[in-house]
Parts: sequence; structure tokens; C-alpha cells
Amino acid sequence: MKKSFTLIELVIVIVTMGILSTTIIPKIQNNSLNEAAIQLLNHIKYTQHLALVNDKYDVHHKNWFKKRWQIVFITSKAANGGPSYTIFADTSGSSTGDANEIEIALNPLNNNQRLTGGHSGDINLDINSPSFVGMKNLNLKLAYGITDLKLSNSCKVYGSKRIYFDYLGRPIKGKLGKASNGGNKKSYEKTNLITQKCKITLIRKNAKISLIIAPETGYICIKNKINDECR
Repeated sequence: MKKSFTLIELVIVIVTMGILSTTIIPKIQNNSLNEAAIQLLNHIKYTQHLALVNDKYDVHHKNWFKKRWQIVFITSKAANGGPSYTIFADTSGSSTGDANEIEIALNPLNNNQRLTGGHSGDINLDINSPSFVGMKNLNLKLAYGITDLKLSNSCKVYGSKRIYFDYLGRPIKGKLGKASNGGNKKSYEKTNLITQKCKITLIRKNAKISLIIAPETGYICIKNKINDECR
């Protein structure tokens, strides 16, 4: 006698699969969010580390502070629509705030790679180019499915998604390449230092996760689900 599934058994299987899909898939998405947040947290810490050990001070250059280490977030075509990020020090040219290849930090684990997930202005920084010198996991869209990245609270600046660190590790907002105060570093920092908690939010479909950067110390953590405090 040939065995077959009854209608009731099929219904039970379908219902079970539906239950599993509502529990397992969100966990997979949340895992991707957590992985992206942890990676970004570590790279922001690394940016701060670079600023502490190499603050770019130059007594012969009045605008030396524009060359500080920063992390910048973009969504350009060169980043496949992003969001993506790049860690660099604006040391060459006129310090406009735009990165070129030699300004981008090297991957400490592989000196043949630059710490960028795609950046405009140089074919070697275009993630779609066969000569791409960056790291695809820094492209949060391609690596983790992140669809949007938002800066809010005190680090939100219209038209600029980037954070600098000074020689004390303090976070600074905005685009230093646009600073125009006659080289008065102290005046510019007084205006642009992050003085309240900075929130960076990663969004993946209907889920999100945020990182919090503290003023003054630049301490960074992943926030809990209730308020803007660390887990």
C-alpha cells in the first residue's frame, strides 16, 4: 500500500514552517545587524586610535587640524549605493574633505587593502572596479544588507556624515575641509566638538540598531533597546 500525507499533516507542516519563518528569519536579520554594528564600533575605535597616535599637528601649517583622522559614511555609486564607510586623514592637496587612495588607512591585517567600502573620485576606490583596493565588508549594504545609516543628536550635520577625533580622542562633527576661520583651530573645535551623545543608527528592512558615542571621551557602545545607554 502506497503511503501519502493527509491534508491535516500538510496543514501542520505549513503552519510549522510559518512559525519557524517568523522566529528564525528575524534572528538572522538581527544577527546581521549586530555583526555590522560590532564591526563599525571597532572601526570607529580604530579611527580614534589613529587620531591619538598620529594627530597630524604641524606647526608650519595653519590649517593642520583639517588633516585629522576621520570616518566618513557615503552612499555613492562607487559604493554601490552604500551605505559604506572610509577611514582616512585628509593630508594631501588642499584638504577639501574628500579622500584619495593614499590618504586612506591601511588594513592592519593586510597592507594591500585600504579601509574603505567604496569611495568616489578614484577608480581604485570604486567597489565595482576590478582594481578595487578596499574591503567589501566595509560596505554595509553588500556585506550585511544595511539599507540606511543615520547620524542624529549632536553629530547630525546637514550634508555631512562624518566624525573626526582630536589628539585627546574627542569626537568632532562636520566637514573640516569647509572650516574657514583663518586657521583658528580652537574656535572651530569649540563650535564643532560633539557636546552631547551622538547616535549612529543602522537600518536593515524593518529592524535597526544604534551606536552611541559619548562627548569628550569618545567612548562608543551599542545602545540597549530602552534608552540611549550602553548594553
